[in-house]
Amino acid sequence: MNQECSCENCELKELFFHNISSNEMMSLCNSRIERNYEKGDYINEQNKPIEDFTYLKSGLVKLFVTNNTGKEQILYFAKPFDFVSLLSVFSHSTYSYSVMCIEESTTCNIPIKEVKRLINENGKFAMGILEKMSTVSDNVIKESLEIRRRNLRGRVAYVLLHFADNIYKNPSFELPINRKEIAEYIGMTTENVIRALTEFRKDGIIKIFGKVIEIVQYDTLKQISEHG
Repeated sequence: MNQECSCENCELKELFFHNISSNEMMSLCNSRIERNYEKGDYINEQNKPIEDFTYLKSGLVKLFVTNNTGKEQILYFAKPFDFVSLLSVFSHSTYSYSVMCIEESTTCNIPIKEVKRLINENGKFAMGILEKMSTVSDNVIKESLEIRRRNLRGRVAYVLLHFADNIYKNPSFELPINRKEIAEYIGMTTENVIRALTEFRKDGIIKIFGKVIEIVQYDTLKQISEHG
């Protein structure tokens, strides 16, 4: 469904497209499409043709790759104001990873041919695209390195703090992923993740109420995250 947008208030312009003219901005507004998704829906699928430049307006998604045996590896969790198609949108004709909603989400989609046209015609816009691509790549690499330098307990603690500090801004939150997905993200087994969470709960560091996690001893969890 096409949506009208104000050039003065458009989130895309505020975040990214301040380097294009008002006429170019209006062209993007007229061509963009908003889509709503339920938890578990795919936004992009690995190996499917790239047709849109996709921006996450609301919700939460996971970016992941699936190998030949069907095993998934989660690369990154994207939150509102992230561009979720930048990792392969200009290097391949098909997506090299999938994007799936882990909460109800809304995306803003611009036809990729429209974005490529602006890149060819507007150097400042092209530079903005390169800067954003660099930021996304840097974040993915940084998170991967941060996780892999930790032991099991440190990795699980890192994930809990990531959701508390960076996603929900609250020490109590409903964990949007299951134990298997945590394991896929940190490169450990599901059994190891369950064991670590059980230890944290028994030690009084966290409380678990179904899917709700409450961090009770934040400093202790932070120390575990840093030193294992």
